[in-house]
Amino acid sequence: MASMIEENGPSTHSEVSSSSQARLKLDGLLNKNMRIRMTDGRTLVGLFLCTDRDCNVILGSAQEFLKSTDTFSQGEPRVLGLAMIPGHHVVSIEVEADSLEDTQGF
Repeated sequence: MASMIEENGPSTHSEVSSSSQARLKLDGLLNKNMRIRMTDGRTLVGLFLCTDRDCNVILGSAQEFLKSTDTFSQGEPRVLGLAMIPGHHVVSIEVEADSLEDTQGF
């Protein structure tokens, strides 16, 4: 923990605790299914692998769903595999409920 404080410069104890809480929350979301909506209307669904300081998100086993003009037809997903979503294109992020329930049983 001391090396983290040195890398980021001087900070107060409350900043360290809030950043470590955020890191723990992100660690808990690793390898969970996420649905990310983007500014152009597309939706990507995949496993959350990592993020960075610019809020870019890496999804594994990602599938792309296009914005449909008809509310009843979503169409077939396009398989992307590994995908990087730039942070400035992210509109919303949802964690699928069934992937959260799996971890609560352990």
